[in-house]
Amino acid sequence: MKVFVYPGSFDPITNGHLDIIKRGVELCDKLIVAVLQNSAKSLSAKDKRVELVEKCVKDIPNVEVTTFDGLLVDFAEQNNVHVILRGLRAVTDFEYELQIAFLNRKMNKNIDTCFLMASQKYSFLSSSIVRDIASYKGNINDFVPECIVEDVYEMYASLRGGKK
Repeated sequence: MKVFVYPGSFDPITNGHLDIIKRGVELCDKLIVAVLQNSAKSLSAKDKRVELVEKCVKDIPNVEVTTFDGLLVDFAEQNNVHVILRGLRAVTDFEYELQIAFLNRKMNKNIDTCFLMASQKYSFLSSSIVRDIASYKGNINDFVPECIVEDVYEMYASLRGGKK
């Protein structure tokens, strides 16, 4: 069984993430979306982010959502994963992701990384941009799956001290 892992903070999950998930699941038998706590990037609770990811992927077969702490290579080994799926938006993403891919491969020679280019319509999109727009009550309808728009507004309303 070919199992891939797509790790990220997903704070929040965006249409770009969902695009990578939908395309990535076509390449494997099972795709694990692994939500991590990244203290440098994550502002919201991991459990809430898992809930939102699950809401977005509930109709996609062979996708499992879970959490992890620690090294991705350890998570991969524990879950019989040999391929890490990563999305790339720009050259700057590639430079960073290439370093991480080399480090992961150095730590575990059985781990490969598969890069998928973001669909052009999502090449500008990032979770941090969505957080910022949502915190100012801006329109995020084109940036996150429709089923979580209200959840995202609620999650980030407190960033600016207000409510939706």
